[in-house]
Amino acid sequence: MKIKKGFELRQICGENIIVAYGEANIDFSRIISLNESAAFLWKTVLDKEFTEQTLADALCAEYEVDAATALRDATEIAARWKEVGLTE
Repeated sequence: MKIKKGFELRQICGENIIVAYGEANIDFSRIISLNESAAFLWKTVLDKEFTEQTLADALCAEYEVDAATALRDATEIAARWKEVGLTE
C-alpha cells in the first residue's frame, strides 16, 4: 500500500493533523488527527510502498514494543488509514 497523493501531515496547535489538498481529497466533514506514533509512521512511509510488517518494524525500531504488539498496532493503523481513504 501507499499513502495517496493529496494528503499532508501538519502540526496545528500542537496536534498532528492530516490536511487534504486537491478537489478529489477535500472532505470538510472530518478531521484526521494522528497521535505521536501514528505521525511517526506516516513520516516513515510517506512516498514509499509499505505493508503492515513495514510499519511494525518501524515501531519496534523506534519504540520499546514487542513484535506482536507492534504488528497488531500496525495492522490497526493501516486498516484505519485505508478506511478513511488515506492509502491506496
